Amino acid sequence: MQYQRSSALFAEAKKYIPGGVNSPVRAFKAVGGDPIFVKEAKGAYFYDEDGNRFIDYIASWGPLILGHAHAPVINAVVEKAKKGTSFGMPTEIETELAKLAVSMVPNIDKIRFVNSGTEACMSAVRLARGYTGKDKIIKFSGCYHGHSDSFLIQAGSGAVTFGSPNSPGVTQGTAKDTLLAKYNDLDSVRALVTANKDKIAAIIIEPIAGNMGCIIPQQGFMNGLREICDQEGILLLFDEVMTGFRLGKGGAQESLGINADIVMFGKVIGGGLPVGAFAAREEIMSHLAPEGPVYQAGTLSGNPLAMSAGLAMLTELEKHPEVFESLADKTEHLHEGFDNVLKSKGVPYQINRYGSMISVHFTDTPVVDFESSAKGNNEYFRKYFHGMLDKGIYLPPSAFESYFLNDALSYGDLDETIAALDSLTF
Repeated sequence: MQYQRSSALFAEAKKYIPGGVNSPVRAFKAVGGDPIFVKEAKGAYFYDEDGNRFIDYIASWGPLILGHAHAPVINAVVEKAKKGTSFGMPTEIETELAKLAVSMVPNIDKIRFVNSGTEACMSAVRLARGYTGKDKIIKFSGCYHGHSDSFLIQAGSGAVTFGSPNSPGVTQGTAKDTLLAKYNDLDSVRALVTANKDKIAAIIIEPIAGNMGCIIPQQGFMNGLREICDQEGILLLFDEVMTGFRLGKGGAQESLGINADIVMFGKVIGGGLPVGAFAAREEIMSHLAPEGPVYQAGTLSGNPLAMSAGLAMLTELEKHPEVFESLADKTEHLHEGFDNVLKSKGVPYQINRYGSMISVHFTDTPVVDFESSAKGNNEYFRKYFHGMLDKGIYLPPSAFESYFLNDALSYGDLDETIAALDSLTF
């Protein structure tokens, strides 16, 4: 394929935008080359500025679960835009979306809308601290909760040490309140809890991780976290920005059978527009301003365009819950096809899958946490990514990202993708 116009647009963008992109993963740093500039999209496909068609396996990193430009969502946004784009005042549609979301998700009574997943996670941690009166949080290496200071922390020197900032601009003071545990390792969590007795407000986790590839919690891990939190008076926070309304109507809480104390949403709940949200039981949410003392605000929070997109998307999923089974079946088909091809090529690989999330790792070692994910062969991944790209298959340009399938994908698209992999040489 030819990408002359995309390359020219990237060169122009770099003159005015840091790195030429407004989110780092778009820059292709991990795989090399210039990023693709999208012109338009419909269903399972997008078309770049050079006129190339791609089968899309990121779906705008998750929210477009029914495909690009899904008619009910587009129509809802267009009609709402005719009446005004933002007011900074309450609108009825905010309550409509809140009511629908609360009815679909277990164990929540109230929800607060914000503008991004980062903002949702940042606000949820503040609420947890305000509710418990404690300062420290535990997060897991490899889990990403946005770019708020509290979350940009790298591992410390041992299980009971706090982390250190992994980005300039994050202070040591912030870092000392964030403790790093190992995903799928309850002993690392227990060690931190013991070393910081009565100081931990919350444990925050991606219940199905998507930022070190798709990582699935091992048997007993989530139940163990719930037990630790119950015993120690710690709140369990589920970052369902990726999994919410994707794994099922009730997200990971429903799928795993585990109740979290605060749940954060994004992606699907916005139907493709910038939306985040956090939700909990009444007793916790009552601590949030203006009812309680924990402050959080946003001028454009709950704006009518975002709410209309989210309401249309969730309404479609509420009416058609068979979508979740359809997506899981398609993802299984892709998994089986990739498994057969990679096995025949004799390359080391692992495939992780849960629902409509899947990732491929070029390693002999089972991928269960960030450490094992990092063992993947980067050269194999680069050949894989660019080889598939040249066949019209768009995958995440990083070995540390989950793929997100959308239900507009046909089995013909999946078979075309499997055939593209079969044509590659490693």
